[in-house]
Amino acid sequence: MLFRALLATKIDGKVSISVVNMAEQDLMPGDVTVSVDYSTVNFKDALAITGQADVIRQFPLIPGIDFAGTVEASSYPGIVAGDRVVANGWALSQTHHGGFAQKARVKGEWLVKIPDAFSTRDAMAIGTAGYSAMLSVLALERGGLTPQRGDILVTGANGGVGSVAIVLLSGLGYRVIASTGRPEEADYLRNLGAAEIIDRRTLSAAAAPIASERWAGAVDSVGSHTLANVLAQTQYRGVVTACGLAQGMDLPGSVLPFILRNVTLAGIDSVNAPQEVRVQAWSRLARDLDLDKLAHTTRVVGLAEVPAAIDRMLQGKVQGRTVVDVNA
Repeated sequence: MLFRALLATKIDGKVSISVVNMAEQDLMPGDVTVSVDYSTVNFKDALAITGQADVIRQFPLIPGIDFAGTVEASSYPGIVAGDRVVANGWALSQTHHGGFAQKARVKGEWLVKIPDAFSTRDAMAIGTAGYSAMLSVLALERGGLTPQRGDILVTGANGGVGSVAIVLLSGLGYRVIASTGRPEEADYLRNLGAAEIIDRRTLSAAAAPIASERWAGAVDSVGSHTLANVLAQTQYRGVVTACGLAQGMDLPGSVLPFILRNVTLAGIDSVNAPQEVRVQAWSRLARDLDLDKLAHTTRVVGLAEVPAAIDRMLQGKVQGRTVVDVNA
């Protein structure tokens, strides 16, 4: 039986994508076959499809670093036909066909059962960005941060990680400062739970080695000078999580925040996180995430609309989450 997929090819060094029909025998090896309902557009997907980073390591390949759907067949222990599952990261969109298709075949160990609180659409409204935001919240908590410790800064606040992080943190009682380059969208951020909005330009220039203490912790998806400035202004024994590189992969900062203020920089890896960490994150999302607020962050597109959605993302015009209905 044929299914529709967004296929990436590379000719003369240039990546191109098109919607094609594929057969089940075109799927890669795995012990679980999934009927996919939804995927999402993440920043990593944008880098992959445009060829701005070498995310896709073999061609042709179906991009999409995550998906949610229903199991059609399984030989993996603990997963059976009819289970609703979500996949985030692993080799998807790198060396293994990803989520921009109506079917997927993957290793069972890559899958997490979707909590009862969520539909498959909810799971992809959260997606890898929201899952990364929850991993960041868990890291802040492991670092001893409580709402009483002080404000939490969220950079890239209008993006997927930022939007979900604001919802999660504000719901847990933290006072959230949102950093954005789009002050005209301040009402959107306040509706998600942000208490204060700051201009990202105050963080995006070259950083001082250390500066006045402003926040107890931060969730950063931007990197580069922004992350260096965030660290320089973090309070004593604060915690900063790093899960993105929208500004750049460099970190042009100083060791002073670490050795004078005992600041912790916690790396967030959503791709190869162990199964128990994934289950914990999804369980906490089911407990702590306000689905009504999540709905306000979400826009749905079809497979053919993915390239346009990626263009908007790279132009900094995307607000919140872009869900891909692979059957539309």
